[in-house]
Formats: sequence, structure tokens, C-alpha cells
Amino acid sequence: MKAARLNRLFNPKTGRCFDVAIDHGFFNEGAFLSGIEDLPKAVATLVESAPDAIQLTVGQAAHLQKLPIRPKPALVLRTDVANVYGTRLPRALFSRMIEEPVLQAVRLDATCVVVNLFSIPDEPEVADQCIRNILKLKPECYHYGMPLMIEPLVFQPNAKAGGYMVDGDPAKIIPLVRQAVELGADIIKADPTDEVSVYHKVVQTAGGIPVLVRGGGRAPEAEILARTAALIAQGASGIVYGRNIIQHPHPAKITRALMAVVHDGMSPAEALGFLK
Repeated sequence: MKAARLNRLFNPKTGRCFDVAIDHGFFNEGAFLSGIEDLPKAVATLVESAPDAIQLTVGQAAHLQKLPIRPKPALVLRTDVANVYGTRLPRALFSRMIEEPVLQAVRLDATCVVVNLFSIPDEPEVADQCIRNILKLKPECYHYGMPLMIEPLVFQPNAKAGGYMVDGDPAKIIPLVRQAVELGADIIKADPTDEVSVYHKVVQTAGGIPVLVRGGGRAPEAEILARTAALIAQGASGIVYGRNIIQHPHPAKITRALMAVVHDGMSPAEALGFLK
């Protein structure tokens, strides 16, 4: 069943995936709700532009799965909740996984589950919690034939760049990606490196496991399209973008533009035409 679910997740013509992440409300940060205050409307808008997948939580997955249409984007189910994203961190940090995550994913007809693997300066306890989550999740995924997406995230020091600011240093990203692969990832969801031209090294260390690239913070349209094209050229198997979609003035249009880059080989300049 794992292969069948992966076939629903990845485009059969290109072998790539564009997953739109709108699971941000899980993390109790008011700023993360911008663009998804009305989540049923956000889901409906995205469905019209037909990305390969939409990433949601157990409490919001029904907004996608109850739609009586076919085909429709696959469901990627977020399985863990954390409190590590604020500009000021609380006294105690955590990363907690939902109960029976894979069984809940099966009941929701998800094609994949996603879990974090954090590397936060001076917070080894959070990394330990993430690894424990993954060690628990992997056997369940194997039992139910559910693909496991691991999201290795390297944070900058909060005092320097608080508020979910990731570190694009390949010397830090590559070992964490490799650890995620060694822990049993079927798919990697990783940050772009500061220098896009070295991203092939991230892909290489994944050893054939498909690597989907996170979008990060908001960026100008031309920049995000150019970066996406460069990452695909470096061997990435697709993208997982959130804020660059949901906080865009026209989420459906930017989704179509990115789909054209990911699946049709359209140049960034040509893809900008979708936004006019």
C-alpha cells in the first residue's frame, strides 16, 4: 500500500510533488494564521488550482477530504505539534505527537504522514523528543503501509533570529537530512541551502529518497519562482510551500505558476505570466 500512496502523492508524469502546507494553526502562533483565517475557504481555493497535495492536521483534514470531487489533492497529515516557533521562546519547549498517528491517517485516507526533526541551538531535549517521535512512528508506518515524511529543520539561535528562522548552512542541513534518512524517512522535507547551487549535495546525501524543499518565509514572486526552478535543476523532487502561497494576494495564481515550474519545466519568466 505504501507504493500506492506514493503514486497518489507524486505526479506520474514528472515524479515530482508540490505540497501546499496549511497546517500552521497547529502551533499556536497568531502570525501563522495570516492567509488561513478562513481555512475551509483556503482549502477550496487551493483545490481549484490542483496542487499535488495539501498538508493539514487531524482537526482540519475534513475540509479537504469531504469535498465530493475527483481528482483532488492528496492529503499529507501533520502528526506533531511544537512550541518552538515564537520570537520569544517559552520556559519549556516540546514536540508532541498525536495519539495513534498512522491509524488516524489511514482513517482520513492520507497518502503520507509528516513529522519534524528539529536541531535547535542549546535545546537537545527537543531533538530527543523528535527522535522518540520518529522511532515510534516508523514501525506504525511500516505496519500500515504509510509513507513517512521527515522534516529536518536547523534553527538559528533564537536570540539572533527568533521566530522560526532556519539556518541555511549546508554543513548543518546535510547531516540532519542524513539522520532523517537513517531513521527511515520515505520522503525528506528540507530547507533550501543559502547557496542554491550546492543543493545537489543535500539530494545526494538522501541516497535516492525524494527531497522536497520547504519554502520558508515570504519572498517576492520572481525570487520564489527562480529559486524553485534552480532547486528542481539541482535534483529536488518537488516543493512544500506554505506562506508563499497562503499569504500571496492570489494563492491560486501563484500555485499555478509554481506548478508550471515544477511539472512543466516552464521558466520563471514564463511562469510569471500566470500572475498577470
